[in-house]
Amino acid sequence: MRQPLRRPLFAALGLLLLACAPAALAAAGAAGPPPDFPPPLESYTGEEGLSTGQVLLQRAAAEPLNVVATVIFALAILHTFAAPRIAAYAHRLVHRPAADHDRDGTIEPHERPVDRRSFKAEILHFFGEIEAVFGLWVVPLVLVLLFSEGWGTVDHLFAHRLTFVEPMFVVVIMAIAATRPVLQFARTAIGRLAALGGGTPFAWWVSILVVGPLLGSFITEPAAMVISALLLSQEVFDRGGSRRLRYATLGLLFVNISVGGTLTHFAAPPVLMVAGKWGWGLSHMLTEFGWKAALGVLLSTALYALLLRRELAALAGAAGRSRAGDDGRDPAPVWVVGIHLAFLGWTVFTAHTPALFIGGFLFFLAFAQASAPHQAPIDLKPPLLVGFFLAGLVIHGSLQQWWIAPLLAGLSPVPLMLGATVLTAFNDNAAITYLASLVPGFTPEMKYAVVAGAVTGGGLTVIANAPNPAGQALLGRYFEGGISPLGLAAAAIVPTVLVGCCYLLLG
Repeated sequence: MRQPLRRPLFAALGLLLLACAPAALAAAGAAGPPPDFPPPLESYTGEEGLSTGQVLLQRAAAEPLNVVATVIFALAILHTFAAPRIAAYAHRLVHRPAADHDRDGTIEPHERPVDRRSFKAEILHFFGEIEAVFGLWVVPLVLVLLFSEGWGTVDHLFAHRLTFVEPMFVVVIMAIAATRPVLQFARTAIGRLAALGGGTPFAWWVSILVVGPLLGSFITEPAAMVISALLLSQEVFDRGGSRRLRYATLGLLFVNISVGGTLTHFAAPPVLMVAGKWGWGLSHMLTEFGWKAALGVLLSTALYALLLRRELAALAGAAGRSRAGDDGRDPAPVWVVGIHLAFLGWTVFTAHTPALFIGGFLFFLAFAQASAPHQAPIDLKPPLLVGFFLAGLVIHGSLQQWWIAPLLAGLSPVPLMLGATVLTAFNDNAAITYLASLVPGFTPEMKYAVVAGAVTGGGLTVIANAPNPAGQALLGRYFEGGISPLGLAAAAIVPTVLVGCCYLLLG
């Protein structure tokens, strides 16, 4: 087809689709009450005496869309592994390297790098963003539901069966935690501990990876991830270091954050999902989980510090970039820092009520504008990308209950803990514990096992724990070609085993 005809034809097709869409949606929603998808777990009957495999086959036959949703979810996971390669290919499409084609020893103007921005390259860039992956795969999922069940099912699923409180909360808490006054406060507090070790990169590394994650039990894990990641970038990664150091640090950070929020019953999403229903309070979390988590964090950090001590010591002579409160401007006044911390506290306190924490966030943005001389520009792109990632994960993860719940229900405590750890690597750990809370007849030992397994496996992949995408968004630029899922898993496996042993052997 000749180029002059393409654009008018595509425009005509687009107008035709726009004209037909309202009628198609109206027809799809006019077929009666929408089917309830995914089917509630209690709607599956006649499963007594069946093996786990037979249960899954029966549920797949009863609702074939279960299988389709799981296949789409599996494709999304595979996409996360391919995303770094897609991003690298897009970069090559955009930037043509300089080349001395005539071999005269000089680079002529026509031989210089060319920035070839194109629709294809920009689309590939978007497909190469890990934070966009699960949101992208929501599109085929919605299309399948639309054409198989109708618009009513899609509308009912999003309006009544899914909740996006956690993604919204993470967007707000990330934006506030990354502000200059909050970072100034966190850096001062953690810096006092680092000063005991001489303020070296090694001392900062240890202090951040121990204090930051445990702080997550009080300011929530997403806020702890943002603060820890930003301080690591300033005090360690900006000074250089090998690929081995960066992956080891990232894997350790993800694992420590995942278990560091278990000292309380309100800060870690997988604990939050079950604490109310199972009657777990502060004393229960401290005695059953908290001290074991703190021990696991200390042991894992000590082991990695021993293995990486020479590389960290070598960074002492390298210069990092300017820090919060040390960027050529005076530190933010105490009253500004205090108000920022108050907004942070309000967001944590109202974490379950979007109308309150989003309203508070609007007041916060107004205050940040009014106190602009003491602020750095607020970058909303990373929080919004992470929120998009988590929203997609909520949608896909909620449709996996048909197979995850039977797997969890059919295990004894030790295999249950190991199974929850493995399943967490392929689904958000909060989804694992939520599904466990729906399984009737869980004993106290099984409840302990599933939560311990879920938080233990929270560092193995980016999708294993809600704060992980925030850490990736902030530290991903230090990994050439993007963060490798296999590299992250390899770096996180040792601290995962150590923490798991603490929960298993001391349980």
